[in-house]
Amino acid sequence: MSEFSEIDTENLIDRKIFRKKHRDFMNVNGTLLMEIMTINRENKISFGHIIERNAEQWPDKAAILFEDRQLTYKQYNEIVNQYAHYFLSLGLKKGDIVDLVMQNRPEVVIVIGALGKIGAVVSMINSDLREKSLIHCLTITLGKALIIGEECLEAFRRVQTELGLTDQIIFFSPDKGEMPNPEGFIDLSSKVKEFPISNPPTTKEIKTLDHFLFIFTSGTTGLPKATHFPHQRLVVGGMYMGTACAQYSADDILYVTTPLFHSNTLIAGFGATFMNGASMVLARKFSASRFWDDVRKYKATAFNYVGELCRYLLNQPPKPDDANNTIKTILGNGLRPEIWMEFKTRFGIERVTEFYGATEGGGMFINILNFDKTCGWNNNKCTIVKYDIEKDEPVRNKSGFMIKVGLGEAGLLLKPHKYDFNFIGYKDKAATEAKIIHNALKEGDMWMNTGDLVRNQGCGHIMFVDRLGDTFRWKGHNVSTTEVEQIFNSYRQVSMSSVYGVPIPGTDGRAGMAALTTGTKIEDFDFEGLATQLLDNLAPYAVPIFLRFKSEMSTTSTHKLKKSKLKKEGYEIEEIDDPLYVMLPGENTYTKLTSEIYAKIQDGQYKF
Repeated sequence: MSEFSEIDTENLIDRKIFRKKHRDFMNVNGTLLMEIMTINRENKISFGHIIERNAEQWPDKAAILFEDRQLTYKQYNEIVNQYAHYFLSLGLKKGDIVDLVMQNRPEVVIVIGALGKIGAVVSMINSDLREKSLIHCLTITLGKALIIGEECLEAFRRVQTELGLTDQIIFFSPDKGEMPNPEGFIDLSSKVKEFPISNPPTTKEIKTLDHFLFIFTSGTTGLPKATHFPHQRLVVGGMYMGTACAQYSADDILYVTTPLFHSNTLIAGFGATFMNGASMVLARKFSASRFWDDVRKYKATAFNYVGELCRYLLNQPPKPDDANNTIKTILGNGLRPEIWMEFKTRFGIERVTEFYGATEGGGMFINILNFDKTCGWNNNKCTIVKYDIEKDEPVRNKSGFMIKVGLGEAGLLLKPHKYDFNFIGYKDKAATEAKIIHNALKEGDMWMNTGDLVRNQGCGHIMFVDRLGDTFRWKGHNVSTTEVEQIFNSYRQVSMSSVYGVPIPGTDGRAGMAALTTGTKIEDFDFEGLATQLLDNLAPYAVPIFLRFKSEMSTTSTHKLKKSKLKKEGYEIEEIDDPLYVMLPGENTYTKLTSEIYAKIQDGQYKF
């Protein structure tokens, strides 16, 4: 048996301090939390209501700042209304699906706001997807219209004929104006100009729990899944996370650099900004070298993050003025314990509102009390059970039930399952059911399998340990091994593949690695052809960094590929006789992994 046995006693939560901090938190936020519960119960306020409220309360205040553009709350509401009236004129209505493929820019949140006001559902397509992954996501949420950003047109054109489009409306959203409107597309920005700026009558018809967005998540197995995302996630989530936990107010300026198709950005960035009448500085993409200059330029007081973002900032050469910035609070997930204190100290961060959650489910943990090195607290009666890494399954006692871990121990996190709230689930009902564990701790119980190993810190707090199953996390994204294996297995020289994540020193998450079998000699293998197929069909973060060529694969009695030994061995060149290859930063093909290259990787000389 190989479940986690080490106990961490250094990062436990002190019960006396917890009780005092929690009491103080409730004294300050008790009324606010009751208001949040009322919003859920009454089911009346949609995100469209919030947009209109902000336009009345803070008409001249900056809502969005992007490059050389600025929209006040009044201007934002007016342009959202023009889009909404135009969409209504085309017959779009509540429940209709519209696919959105666009990088970070104001048009993303304008479209979201407009379609939200009429009750349509926006499918937030990952703008990094290519070929098969893009086809898959567009196909499972294909609706009445598609909105394609100029910057994503080429990727869309490559899959357009395979989508089987019939009577769908295809909109083109100009970006930098470097190309004319494509034939067969409607120029969205020019069409909306003739429509009124008044609030549409439909806003009052949309409720808190109405379906708002599709957000894609890999879950723990298979291809990306479309997750239901109601207005409640932005309204209640933005208020709870932003106002109560991160303590934002209308005086704050949030710097948002993570992609808007992520639930993290939507709630902790966009939602937290708008629910508080704050200002959002939106970046097209994250830039470690430009980050602090932008913070100082806009006088940002907060930013949302994923762990890799903090690591990238920490890896920048230190400067004497690192702590001389306006940031007070950060809100996000994935800040690793080993860099937590260094990051806070170097950049003068007062508050880290770390959280842990899932796009498809509730039961969030969040660091409401500003402890260090924790994902935070949860009161939804989640449980952590012992897990056997080698067998890749929970440990069960003689009666067949799972075993809870002790204080300081790590195991699989389970969340109580309730279809009405905790686990919202996926568009695919079968995928939803696959996440549910029955009879875990007693006969008849039901739990959501998070697919994550966490450590029990006591007082309802957890520390994230690792990702399980057929998914690993890299560059802030969950990568589906099944999806990557399908691309490998379709390559003419690959017989079988097994994809998994491996750690690289100085990075967060796991880098992709693939073990391959092939009928071709290594000297005859077309590495450039393989790399081209991977790069054409996968998002950049999903392309494996390492390759391992094996003569045969080990499988279980049910023919499932054994990955635990492969994960453990990683790319340890001195312990592996199989040929190893690596795709180095900035390169588009694979190079043989030598002892010299291996040493440089371990020493952090390559910036993956």
